[in-house]
Amino acid sequence: MLRALEIRDMLIIDRLDLSFQPGLNVLTGETGAGKSILLDSLGFVLGWRGRAELVRAGAAQGEVTAVFDLHSGHAARAVLDEAGLPVSQELILRRVNTADGRKTGWVNDRRVSGEVLRRLSETLVELHGQHDDRGLLNPTGHRAILDTYAGTEPLMAETRAAWSAQRVARKRLAEAEAALEAVRAEEDFLRHAVAELDKLAPEPGEDADLDRKRRMMQGAEKVRDDIARASQALGYEGAEGAMADALRWLEGASEGAEGRLDGAVAALARAMAELDEAGREVADCLEALEFDPRVLEDTEERLFAIRGLARKHQVLPDELPALQQALSGRLNALDHSAEEMDALRAALREAEAGYDHAAQALSTARTEAAARLDAAVASELAPLKMERAVFRTDLSQAPEGPEGRDGVAFTVATNPGAPAGPLNKIASGGELSRFLLALKVCLSEEQGGDVTMIFDEIDRGVGGATADAVGRRLAALAEGGQVLVVTHSPQVAALGAHHWRVEKRVRADVTTSTVTPLDLPAREDEIARMLAGDTVTPEARAAARALLAG
Repeated sequence: MLRALEIRDMLIIDRLDLSFQPGLNVLTGETGAGKSILLDSLGFVLGWRGRAELVRAGAAQGEVTAVFDLHSGHAARAVLDEAGLPVSQELILRRVNTADGRKTGWVNDRRVSGEVLRRLSETLVELHGQHDDRGLLNPTGHRAILDTYAGTEPLMAETRAAWSAQRVARKRLAEAEAALEAVRAEEDFLRHAVAELDKLAPEPGEDADLDRKRRMMQGAEKVRDDIARASQALGYEGAEGAMADALRWLEGASEGAEGRLDGAVAALARAMAELDEAGREVADCLEALEFDPRVLEDTEERLFAIRGLARKHQVLPDELPALQQALSGRLNALDHSAEEMDALRAALREAEAGYDHAAQALSTARTEAAARLDAAVASELAPLKMERAVFRTDLSQAPEGPEGRDGVAFTVATNPGAPAGPLNKIASGGELSRFLLALKVCLSEEQGGDVTMIFDEIDRGVGGATADAVGRRLAALAEGGQVLVVTHSPQVAALGAHHWRVEKRVRADVTTSTVTPLDLPAREDEIARMLAGDTVTPEARAAARALLAG
């Protein structure tokens, strides 16, 4: 609910503070008094696109603040949460427009973009008038209106999910078909490459291992000669024999040396052990260096084959196993493509059937709801003195999408036998207002009272009993919610729960617009003025009292 509206230096308003109430709020005043400026200012703080020049002449900036009450389940809370803004029972919107055209907005003292304000406005306010292009008269929104009336959100959710599943299945099939076509184009290459790689069967690290073995075998002859000489020098004919003789001689002489050779004998024994270890290592190395020349030839042949295949495929030798696996996978996919494609086509058929079922259920619900809506609007048109008019919700085939495949358009025929046509083209101004009001009354129970509804001179072109019927419908619409009506009809004004008069004043050649809340005597004066014009007669006052008395 809109609780307060504060306007500073906007057009011909210098300072204005308004406090609104639940129920039917009416604003009256002479033409040009500034009623539309109030709506322009409210639209400005809500982020709506409107007039480019809003700042009052001579002011540095204009500012509008709107305060709304939000109950715990209000739809605006989700918008605030998604935008990362604080959420509380009170929502304060403030927007400033500088004289040079810059616009800045805040929500609960947090800087926000105009887009956030507009998203919030969709949950807070509905503006309706004879030239309504944001609500009921916009044909692109008729399907959403019917869905709201029908309560099709669960069916819509199923249809959206089915549409998404169908898109995913179709995308997967298309990708698989494209991949299969690409693989088929290189089938000969794949089969040859995989056969060549399978025959060679390279292993990770094999290139480095073969290269090491090759270099070792190539240098083995020279290395082996040196190692053989070293082995001979270490053996019994060399160091080992000499050390064994020395040890034997020292052990024989140690008894007469009174222990002075014990250390030397022990050291020489240790040296003999180390010498024996060295001899075994050298012998093992000599054995390892023994090779068949054909082994070198085979090693070089495989090494060159691996490197040649790596150059052919422009990869490193160690990357050949991974390449083999990848190419084998692609070839395997090609060989088993028929089964995969059959499975993907079956999945798509299943997804299409799911979407068809969901969309058909949604279409059925819309068709049934359209008949109910038409009957409901017809029952509302009779009290509005349009009992011979016909309102019809037409459903047509539309391109498939996430919200089904139905086109929805509201059409009317204002006279028996006259052709039906679009709501915003067939009806006259007064008729259009009544169609709009009847439709809104039918939708009010489904839409709830969260949104403040504003009707801008929706009663224009009607009077007398019809205007009274319009007023009573507006009052009924306001029960449990909040409705703001800008009106020139005394019958409508008299039915308001709260009444404000908009006036334009000129002081010192400066024109300003003011809004004054009216008590009962002031309401009588204002309604009498609306009935009589400039000169208020006793008869007009009596008529005003009668209207206020109901």
